[in-house]
This record gives sequence, C-alpha cells and structure tokens, in this order.
Amino acid sequence: MPSIARSARRRPALAAAAVAAVLAVTATACGPEDDKADAKPSQAASEDKPSRDLKKDLGLPDDLPKDLPTSLDDLDAWKNGAWNDWDRDKWMKEAKDFFNPIIDDLWNPDRMKDADGNDRKVDDSDIDDSPSGGSDGTGEDEGVTDPTPEPVKAAGVRTPYTQDDLPVGKVFMDTPKGAMVCSGTVVKDPRHPGKSNLVATAGHCVHGGAGKGWYRNVVFVPDYNPKGLSNQQLASASKSDVAPDGIWWAKRARTTKHWIDNGAERGGKGAQQDFAVLQVQPEDKTSSASLEEKAGGAVKPTFTTPRVKSIKSLRAVGYPAAPPFDGARMYSCTDKPGRLTIDPEQPTMYRIGCTMTAGSSGGPWLDASGTRLLSVTSIGPVTADWLAGARLGKEAKTVFDTVSKES
Repeated sequence: MPSIARSARRRPALAAAAVAAVLAVTATACGPEDDKADAKPSQAASEDKPSRDLKKDLGLPDDLPKDLPTSLDDLDAWKNGAWNDWDRDKWMKEAKDFFNPIIDDLWNPDRMKDADGNDRKVDDSDIDDSPSGGSDGTGEDEGVTDPTPEPVKAAGVRTPYTQDDLPVGKVFMDTPKGAMVCSGTVVKDPRHPGKSNLVATAGHCVHGGAGKGWYRNVVFVPDYNPKGLSNQQLASASKSDVAPDGIWWAKRARTTKHWIDNGAERGGKGAQQDFAVLQVQPEDKTSSASLEEKAGGAVKPTFTTPRVKSIKSLRAVGYPAAPPFDGARMYSCTDKPGRLTIDPEQPTMYRIGCTMTAGSSGGPWLDASGTRLLSVTSIGPVTADWLAGARLGKEAKTVFDTVSKES
C-alpha cells in the first residue's frame, strides 16, 4: 500500500555530508545468506576517546560491517541528527546494510503518535485471476486465485493489551518520506526458550525494496497504548502509558532476497516473500528481561505453508493507521483464508476479508489456536476490504534461522 507519511520532525543539520555515505556497505550483507564481517576499529576511535565502549553505548552488534565508521565524532553526529539526512541517490545506492544505533528518547509518545502507516496497495489489474495453476505439482494452491472474499469488519482488541495472549506491537521506522509505522509480533526463539528477543514483521516495514535500502531508527513497541487511549489523550500521555514494556531497538534485521531484489511500493511486487525478522534490544540498558518476558509471551512461526483447505481460520492483528482508523488502537479480523496469485512464478498468497488499513502491515496472521504464526500482513486494495500475506516457506525460514543464530 502507498505510504502516506508526513515529514518527520527535523533534527539538527548534518555537520559533515560524508556521514550518511559511510554508513552504507555491501548489499549481500543484509540478506539471509550474508557472511559476518569483523569490525576493525579505526585509529581515530582508539585515539579520540579510548575509554568509551562505543558498541555498548550505541547498542551495536559485535559483527559490524567492515566499512562502517568507528569515529566517535561520526557516530555522535548520527545520534545528533545526521540520520535525518536522506539523500535519495545515496540511500538508493549506498544504504545497503542495516545500521541502527540506539538514540535515547528519539521515539517519544508524540513522535510515535504522528507516525503514518507504511503499506502498499494493489488493484484488480495486479491480480492474476486466471492462472494455469499447479506450479507445485499438486494443482491445489499454487497459481490459483479464489473469488474476492467478503469484507470482514475489523474488531477492536479488548483492553488492556497487557492482559491478553497477543504479543503484538508497533514497529516504528524513519524513511525518506518521514516517520512511519507498521505492526509486528514477538516470535519464539528456539535458541533462547522463554527469552526471545525476536520480532516478525513485513519486509517492506524495514527495507525499501528494489533499488533502495534499509530504513533507520527501527524500533518495536510491544503492547503499544495498552489502555486504548484516543490519539487526543496520547498527545499528553506518559511513556509508561504508551510503552509500558519499553522501546526495543532493532539490533539486527533480515528480510528475503526476493523482497530486496523485487519489492515495490505498488502493485504487489515482492509481496510473495514480504517477510522480515528483527533481533531487538531494550533502549533501557538497565533492563535484564527479554522481550518475550516483558511482552508476556511469544508465538511460534510455522514454515510448512499449510494448504488453504486445511486452515480453519486465520486471525490478522495489527494497528491500522489510515482512515477510518488513526493508529491508536489494536484491531483484528478473523476469516477462512482463500488464495491470491500476483505472479504465477512466485508462491500463491493467503487472502482474507478485512477492513484494516495502512499501519497493519507486518502484523501477525495466527491460526485458530492463536499460538502459531502462518503469515504477516503484506498488501491490500484501495478499497480496504481484504488483506493478503505471504505463506511462510523456506525463504522465510532462512531469514528466521539466520537471525536466531545471530541472537
């Protein structure tokens, strides 16, 4: 769906134009098959302020890309506003590795309230409604488009969200179009049982797609606005009311190579593998609890792409932000899924009736038990009467496994 962002609140001007450029490295480092690169501290970093633990201060991973700056001056400039220097050419050509230093208090309640939905729309011409079918040898799901589902009116999730079984929240990010928002959910990490710091969302919520790069200042806020306050009330709300479980910065992000190579703002390109996983860390460095512990649970991602006829229902959950919604509250839709083919050469997607709008992207699609993640919201039409999400298969599993191994 198209972005409808307002301009982000301007930060101090960039002191040196080179700062944005040096934050970009190899394209393959962001994909699910990247090789780790050892960080090599620069002479400047060791001579300027040798006593400062730069990685710990900024929440950076140990395996920094080779070409990232280690100058404290450059990184401090980034924290003080350099991140907001979006040069279109540089972003498209150079922002090819995910780099997300923690900036304390950047995402305050007012800034979160004003972020707009980052979604993509399709129309009838984008849908292959007469494909041959059977590209997987079964003729059952692949290459098939079922009739358009009847709209299902989104229902508000009961408040407070902190007392439900939905470890869902908002994903905020800065983009060239301004501050934007998606949805996401805490997922179980087999390498850290009961202590997961992993979040599942859509690829287009963290990366711009073909010819573009990664977004900046990506955070996850579990159980955002758990009391269901109105946007008017949120304008003066405390951080404890807006983000009681804290703000969690993405330390790593991965999406599918297909999304990076093919993703587009309109028309559904790349949607068939529009999936991403974040490894997050708390902005509050004094906290020792994991995201799963803070959010009160996590769901298990399923990568077996179950057939449509075997699924009783799917429940899509998220924070729709485009009219008639305003992004303040969590909603959900439950429907028996159908099949949608955008590109016969790519896997067929799940589709359900749902009136949620921009902002719900990346939100989980849960099975009837509410414990298994089968998809995330990717696309919907201009009419906002259905949603579609990728079936999580081997590509999504590669993304998930890569981040889990790094966590």
